Amino acid sequence: MRYHSTRGGDPDRNFTDILMAGLAPDGGLYVPEILPDYDWGKILEGGTYTDTAFHIIRPFLGGTIPDDDVRAIIDDTYGPTFTHPSITPVHDMGDGLFIMDLFHGPTLAFKDVALQLLGRLLDHHLRQTGRHVTIIGATSGDTGSAAIEGCKHIANANIVILHPHGRTSEVQRRQMTCATGENIHNIAIEGSFDDCQRIVKTLFGTGAFRSAQNLTAVNSINWARVMAQCVYYVRGVMETGAHNLRFSVPTGNFGNIYAAHVMRRCGLPMGGLIIASNRNDILTRFFETGVMQVSDVEPSLSPSMDIQISSNFERLLSEVMTPKELGLFMQAFRDTGTAQLDGDAMQALRAAFTACRCDDATTLSTIRATHDKNGMTLDPHSAVGVHAALQSGPDPTHPIMAMACAHPAKFPDAIKQAIGTPPPQPEVLAKLFTKEERYTRLPADYQAVQSFIEGL
Repeated sequence: MRYHSTRGGDPDRNFTDILMAGLAPDGGLYVPEILPDYDWGKILEGGTYTDTAFHIIRPFLGGTIPDDDVRAIIDDTYGPTFTHPSITPVHDMGDGLFIMDLFHGPTLAFKDVALQLLGRLLDHHLRQTGRHVTIIGATSGDTGSAAIEGCKHIANANIVILHPHGRTSEVQRRQMTCATGENIHNIAIEGSFDDCQRIVKTLFGTGAFRSAQNLTAVNSINWARVMAQCVYYVRGVMETGAHNLRFSVPTGNFGNIYAAHVMRRCGLPMGGLIIASNRNDILTRFFETGVMQVSDVEPSLSPSMDIQISSNFERLLSEVMTPKELGLFMQAFRDTGTAQLDGDAMQALRAAFTACRCDDATTLSTIRATHDKNGMTLDPHSAVGVHAALQSGPDPTHPIMAMACAHPAKFPDAIKQAIGTPPPQPEVLAKLFTKEERYTRLPADYQAVQSFIEGL
């Protein structure tokens, strides 16, 4: 398995190359040259989550890690750190609607599924090579704590996480800032998640700094994140037995739903994909108009989706554009905040995805209605996904699986607003409020962050 940049540069990389690089030097994202050819009849016969993960992940590694080591890493990843034996259990809500829990990892968010694996892959490689790296990531809420939890045991690494000051829930913030460890560094950026993401990308584009610090990424710009997320879409088809199963995915940075798209391209028998947006609906507007246009990030009840620049969307665009066309599109978007796609390329994307938006009032009413009907409490992000699923019309012959991305206890204020009482708080979250927070507040300026990292 070889990889290349979406923008045409830096061709012919292997998996460990792109694992460590994260972002390509030309500013593009790494994608496989050729997708795996799976034996779906065999894979869908059954087995444990770790069995499925091994079958799906192994081809993407291209022999860079011995099979015995791969199996051991996967078994360790999805062993005692996840609290449900199914890892991603499925609930049949009736009338063709299913919900898959993705939040039974150590930080109670779907990011654990990928970042617990990514941390172990990084640790394996660093132990083999003796290198030291600086792991850097931007978070709109859940990535930061999941990255810290997944990578904190890596001996040869500093971990630097940027989050937008005042724009995460208190629980999300404390999960990051109460983490202990001399190699863990949290930065509160005076701006939005898009500012955090822009700073990370700029630092990766600063060659001398990138080389001196041995930067590697934990955001979903790192292909290993996408690869790990592919697994639970396969499990969704397996556990429902529905080969026309549609997926409704709460979508911010586009990494989660892109993983489903990768499996569909690999031949997984499934139906359509539904992009579920909150009020920050740049992707829904794009599919409606063909115009990608940035507007101000508006704080919402689902803060992990408060994003206007969806990095992983470039991977999808690379399937319908040449590297030169993609480069010009991204340049226009970066310079003006607007870029347009039309013709056959736009038609191809609309054939592959539908999109739906959900405002805060509808988020609350969806939480309330689901709780009243099924006794299940959804977090606000999951509610956005369920709303989009219901708008798309599930029925027993055309089922939809909505992805539940976070434990409701991470958003107690929204839950109380929706159903009148906050959700029960797991012990792991209750302990956060007795711990001291540690973070540094910096302006939305890459040079300030670069100086901070150079001073570590």
